[in-house]
Amino acid sequence: MSQAGDRDMLRSGARLNVEIKARCADHDAVRAVLDGMDSRLVGVDHQVDTYFRVPEGRLKLREGAIENSLIHYMRPDQAGPKTSDVLLYRVAPDPALKAVLERALGVLVVVDKRREIRFVDNVKIHLDRVEGLGTFLEIEAIDADGTRSEAELLAQCQLFMAAFSLSEDDLERCSYSDMLLED
Repeated sequence: MSQAGDRDMLRSGARLNVEIKARCADHDAVRAVLDGMDSRLVGVDHQVDTYFRVPEGRLKLREGAIENSLIHYMRPDQAGPKTSDVLLYRVAPDPALKAVLERALGVLVVVDKRREIRFVDNVKIHLDRVEGLGTFLEIEAIDADGTRSEAELLAQCQLFMAAFSLSEDDLERCSYSDMLLED
């Protein structure tokens, strides 16, 4: 995929994802595997995700240098690959939007992280350092245009899990927001 393709994967709209989140103490080992796969580095982003109180699913405003989006998603809390139904709206950085959401919905929690973003075809890899939680790896197989089945996305996640030698014990069942709320 070209850089234009990477931008398409980051575009607004509805999409289906299958993703995993795992604790990862060694980002360098993951980078070595990704380098062998000819991954594309999009960049390193300091992201602040503000989660708002909503009756169903999760709603967050992501503010960063690379990614700025309002994201609503529905996803079960379970270890291992999980399917997410995502609505993503790309926004320009705007403190007024955040103020409106804060006043209307209330803030649930704020997640502050440093995220390295890479792609291998339609699979987005995040190497995250999350304030107060530690280091993680996320694998996100994305169907942005309706051409990939959920089974295909699941198979892609499982392939990357094996490539990174992830064990069941490494996998996290819930979001960073939930982890912070549990502390």
